[in-house]
Amino acid sequence: MSERVHNRIAQLRAEQGVSRRELADALGVHYQTVGYLERGEYSPSLHLALRIAAFFELPVEVVFSIEPFPRISDVERSA
Repeated sequence: MSERVHNRIAQLRAEQGVSRRELADALGVHYQTVGYLERGEYSPSLHLALRIAAFFELPVEVVFSIEPFPRISDVERSA
């Protein structure tokens, strides 16, 4: 079983027009940390994951998952 935590941070940032630096400043982390999170090179602590979800005003399970999220193109084809 993979220990990787998958996320939608980059997608959510793009949808809301938020830069990595703006998100990092709001969370109190370095902007490179946001990049590491987006690329799956770093798994957030529970506290940070909850803060990220709160920033986007979404439940944490919408932002993070232990299973890969389906690609948007795959979801559109099945609809």
